[in-house]
Amino acid sequence: MRLTTLFRDSRALAALAVPLVLTQLAQVALTTTDTVMMGMLGAAELAAGGLAIVIFNQLRTMGVGLVTSVGNQVAAAAARAENHAADPGGRPVQEDTQAVEDTVEGEVGAIVRASLAVATVAGVTGAVLMLLIGRLLPYLGQEGAVAERAQHMLLALAPGLLPCLWFQAIRQFTVGMRRPQALLRITLVSVAVNAGLNWAFIHGTWGIPKLGLPGVGVATSLVYLLSFLALYLSIRRDPILAPLISLNITTADRETVRRLTRLGIPIAATYGSEAGFFSVTTLMAGSFGSAALAAHAAVNQLVYIVFQVAVGLSHAASINVSRELAHDRPAAALRIKNTALACAAAVMSLVAVLYIAVPELVLAPFLDAGAARNGEAISIASHLLLVTMVLQFFDCAQNIGVGLLRGLDDTKSGFRITLIGYWAVGLPAAALLAYAAELETLGIWLGLLTGLGATAILLLRRYSAALRPRLTAPESVPAT
Repeated sequence: MRLTTLFRDSRALAALAVPLVLTQLAQVALTTTDTVMMGMLGAAELAAGGLAIVIFNQLRTMGVGLVTSVGNQVAAAAARAENHAADPGGRPVQEDTQAVEDTVEGEVGAIVRASLAVATVAGVTGAVLMLLIGRLLPYLGQEGAVAERAQHMLLALAPGLLPCLWFQAIRQFTVGMRRPQALLRITLVSVAVNAGLNWAFIHGTWGIPKLGLPGVGVATSLVYLLSFLALYLSIRRDPILAPLISLNITTADRETVRRLTRLGIPIAATYGSEAGFFSVTTLMAGSFGSAALAAHAAVNQLVYIVFQVAVGLSHAASINVSRELAHDRPAAALRIKNTALACAAAVMSLVAVLYIAVPELVLAPFLDAGAARNGEAISIASHLLLVTMVLQFFDCAQNIGVGLLRGLDDTKSGFRITLIGYWAVGLPAAALLAYAAELETLGIWLGLLTGLGATAILLLRRYSAALRPRLTAPESVPAT
């Protein structure tokens, strides 16, 4: 019976997680392409561009956090409608079908309009902050030449934040409706478009002026805009999703905006806490020179790639928890945690084997072994991979924990726990090991490992404790 239940839970999780993981991996190929092409320009450009991308990702991640609860709200609304359309035995009640469709259209449509309004405010605010942070880089311990190049890159990236967050808002809508298939197709196409535009703007082909490093930022901003337009047009052709979406944010319901903001701010703070943890450690790595910063940027990009598996699993687990609780099935919600962690452990084990077996091959796309000036960076990065093998499992587990709590509409606990795990445990450990123990960049990553491990344990314990009272009540008869 346990094997049958595990198989059923895994299949239910995979049905949503697999397309999301593939979409996440395809999406991260955008920044991976950027990193590879920056590496071709040299270690100094990689250091500056990597620093700019870290800052962009910090603000983008927090903006995404503001609209992440949209998927859970949409999923819960759809599940409530399913319950309303079924009799106590779980059989559909046909005469209520139109009423249910009207209810879904009204409630979900209001959530979508509110999410686009929140995304608009976040995108404009984040773009302004991005430029201001760029101005502060010389005062944050960064080399003068690196800081200047990073500022130019940030100027090109800033306009792309707004369409990026619009895309994320309607993406959460499609995930909540369990219709994310178009995301993968659009993201795959955007990878190819991004590579072509990167090359054109960097080197000045096809009549486009040669921009060098800032050309990477211009290409990325254009791709975000094109991706948003493509997803919107795809939704307009979907007979189920089309009636639910409108770009007229002036009609957004204020109460819905407030609810999404109330749920989103702790998520944004949680995501920002994690991204900020990595951002601060990037600044710490920069204090050890451009080689250390280049190595840190390369390994950080590898972690970011693998992290997309965690993001997909976390989103799928979170949506499924929202649905199970809307159907009053807390035991099934608890099993989702174990299923997601088992899937994460399997993937992280495979990645660890690659890090041990072929470290040079793994680092090759980011650091050119043939360039003598990159030799020190490659040596540092090779040692960091040994720490990353363990770190990535905890990174994945803590992200799943945040998603599980979001499925409970508990967005505040994640923020409080990350403050403890990252800033009270991880950052002091990184500082002590890097500076006091003189382990430099290796010490930074050991501190990252410590912080992520503490955060993962606390988040997962909180989720199990929050579900325990609900397990004492009998579960409802499942609706079919």
